[in-house]
Order: sequence, then structure tokens, then C-alpha cells
Amino acid sequence: MNLSMRVRATARVEAVAPEGGESILLQFIKLYRDAVQYIVDGIWSLGDTPSEESLHKTFYSELRRLGFRAHHVSEIYKRAKEVVEGAKMNNGSKPVLRRLTARIHPLDYRVDFSAKTLRIAVLNNEWVELRLKWYKYLDKYLNGSWRPGEILVSCRNGKILVYITFHRDVEPIAFKTVMGIDINFNNITYTVIDLNSNLITIGVIPFKGLERALHLKRLSEELQKRYPNSWRFLKWVRGVRGRWLSKARNILIDSAHRASKKLVDIAKEYRALIVFEDLEKLKENSKHCYKLSWEKSLWCYKRIQMFTEYKAAFHGIKTIYVNPFKTSRRSPNGKKLRFINYRFVELGGLVTSRDVIASWNIALRGLKKLKRMRGSWVMLSPDSPADEGVRTRPNAGNPEARTKYSQLITAIHR
Repeated sequence: MNLSMRVRATARVEAVAPEGGESILLQFIKLYRDAVQYIVDGIWSLGDTPSEESLHKTFYSELRRLGFRAHHVSEIYKRAKEVVEGAKMNNGSKPVLRRLTARIHPLDYRVDFSAKTLRIAVLNNEWVELRLKWYKYLDKYLNGSWRPGEILVSCRNGKILVYITFHRDVEPIAFKTVMGIDINFNNITYTVIDLNSNLITIGVIPFKGLERALHLKRLSEELQKRYPNSWRFLKWVRGVRGRWLSKARNILIDSAHRASKKLVDIAKEYRALIVFEDLEKLKENSKHCYKLSWEKSLWCYKRIQMFTEYKAAFHGIKTIYVNPFKTSRRSPNGKKLRFINYRFVELGGLVTSRDVIASWNIALRGLKKLKRMRGSWVMLSPDSPADEGVRTRPNAGNPEARTKYSQLITAIHR
């Protein structure tokens, strides 16, 4: 049985069309969007979303008469079905597509990476050639291990953007340890145990991005309070507010990337399986607490999990999710657990934090989840989401946190 994982990466490239080609491409993308909207309007009122086979019988001939190629039509089916299912899953209203984006099948484009050109099939079997503005950091996808897949062509603010997806198969590593990760507002705590439930190390990675982002959000809200009725009509207020919120978003993304890189480097060092909490219903538990819901509105725990899972897949490291119920309230080693306050606890006569207890229990639940798989130590993760390629740094970690918790590990072993 082939246990390889498929990892994907997306390269965002700006393109330039020759004279006359831009109008042809723009016409194709507009008609592509309108075709997707036409199918969405046709199937929205139905109880169940039709299958692709039913959509093919209903709309294929009509779309082909408009000049679309066969693979264009199949991508339009998929896109419309995804839009309808996503809107209904979120209990939303009928979606209205506004962005000019077209998904192109690999058989409908030709790319020459040496000449940095891209030829796209448009309506009536015409082809439009684009020149790509390539960057040196994208050369890592041209080493022969990556294969191009489907692409997205988008027109925004007068620019043509091309998103090229690459994929390759990675063999999963034979892990020797399990790494439980507890994501908090101001830090990320991890615990590494071996396959016999013995503690190896505990560490903390500081996370300051949320505090800085909340400060910028607070400034924007105070600015709105100064102009409660007219801030939408004052250009300088909208500009200042937009800059603050944009900076807060960039801080959260950069902090999540930095933390995920450190987690993956530690997992590589110990050859560990990564275990996260399944926090799908986290927002529902904070509806009655204003302060908590205000902080959780910018808490990017899902982004940290997604980035870590994506980066780990590049190195064959697998990621699983466990139930977070009472992970910080149960003793991980059978010793007596006494709560000092909301943050610190006493475990067998030793004072530690609830974050350490939570990450330790997460690692134990991940190990228990593996043992239920009839003796198999392999669990396949789903494909990582498409994102930009990343570069990890060797020998990374958190030596200060390891020094801080060295006495804790020694005492627990005793």
C-alpha cells in the first residue's frame, strides 16, 4: 500500500498580456463568471445539490454553444457546486459572484518556465499568451520534484494575476515521539512524549502577535467612537482605520508563520507526530463573555494549525486532531492535581501551568488515538491546503523555555 502524502503549493505570479490579448482574456473571464452564476441560480432552489453527472446533462450543451471547451465546462460545474454547498453549509443567502476569476484545467494551458510564458485556451478554441513576472524564490518549484496542476486566472485592479498550483508526493517519516500542542492567547505550549508515554521535553513558544493586533483594533474602534455617524464619509478616517486593521492582519499572519516554523522544526528534531486540539466549536463557547469573544475574534489558532500542518507535510510529518474536552483539568501522570488559580496548578507537589497539563494530555490522547488503529502506527492526514511555499530553518526551537522547564521534567520523572 502506498502511504505517500500529496503536498500542494501555490505560486502567485503577475502576468502581462500582449496588445489585444487582455480584452480577449477579460471577456473570457467575465463569461466564465456569468456561467458559474447561471448554474448557481439554477440549482440554488433545489433541496439537494445535484451531482456533476446531472449538471453535465442539464448544462453541457448550452455552455458548449457559448464557446467553452469541454474542460472549461467541467471546471464551471465544480466551481458552482462548491459555491452552493459552501453557502448552504453556512446558512447564507444565495451567493452573487463579483470577482473575475477563472479556474483552468491543466489540459487548457501551456506553460514554458524557461521562457516564462503561459498560453491559455479561451473561447472558441482561441489561445492567449501571457508573459509571467517571475521571481527568483519561485525557482524552487522548478527542480523537477514539483508538477504543475490547475491554475487560477484573476483580474483585479487592472492587473492579471495567475495562481499556479504545484504538487508532489512525500513519503511520511517513521515517527518516534508524539508532540502535543496547546495554542493560547500569548503562547504556544508543546509537550513531547515517546511511544511508551514517557515524558521527553516541554517547551513554550511566546506569541505576541495577538496582543499587538488587539491594540490596533482597539485604536480603530476608539477612532470610530469619536466619529460615530460620519466616519464612513471622512476619507482620512477610513484611511487611518484601514491601515491599522491591515497592519493587525499582517502581524497575525507573520506571527502564525513564525510560530508554525518553530513547531515544525521541533517536530523534525524529535521525529514527532503533531497532535492538535479540535477547536471547531470554540466560538460557540464564548457567546456570553464579551471580553473573551472580543479577544477570540482575532485569535488565529486555526491559521497556526493550518500553517503547521502545511509546513509539516513538506517533511513527511503527519498531523492529527483530538478532543479538547478537559485537557487542562486532568492529571496526565496519575498524580494528584490541585488548582492554585485559573492559570497555575500543583501536580504531585510541583507547581506548573495549566498550559503544560493541557499539552501533555493532548499528546497522550494522540498516542491513545493511534493505539486504537489495530496496531498500526500510521494515520494519513488530508491534503494540506494550498499556500505559498515555505522554507524552514534547521536547529530552531526555544532554548529558554527548555531551560525553564528542565527542573520540571526532572522532578516529574522522579
